[in-house]
Amino acid sequence: MHIRKAQKRDIVPLLEIYNFEALNGTATFDLNPKSVEEWTRWYNNHNVGNHPLIVADVDGVAVGYASLSGYREKEAYKSTVELSVYVNRDYRGQGIGTELMQAILDMARKDESIHTVVSVITSDNQDSVHLHEKLGFTYCGTIHEVGRKFGRYLSISNFELQV
Repeated sequence: MHIRKAQKRDIVPLLEIYNFEALNGTATFDLNPKSVEEWTRWYNNHNVGNHPLIVADVDGVAVGYASLSGYREKEAYKSTVELSVYVNRDYRGQGIGTELMQAILDMARKDESIHTVVSVITSDNQDSVHLHEKLGFTYCGTIHEVGRKFGRYLSISNFELQV
């Protein structure tokens, strides 16, 4: 496994990882799968400026990804980015998420236009909470029952890291 910059050929494998979570998990509050067109637009907003997109590659196939995206659209937020990390369900528990996060945080630390990295985590996703804490993120609040998925209300926990 090695970490590399995402390429156009990764769009479909990354979309499949994300859509699995949309349909089966709570890592995203999307309820419906994204289309290739929607995901291509998302892809095209990355690896531009301070919004890198990297993948974990196993035998030429992307099995996970990490991205830094714009936090909010207002200009004052330009130095803040939002971190997302997703790993194919068949490759979880192998340290891939940790490697992806470490690599993208290294990129953020080298980018002088980035000051703060934030993550919004579904509160019951304790694996992600522990990973963020292990990598130096600080918990900065919960918004309770802000989303509804699979017939239940879900809360989100906010984490931040100044780089």
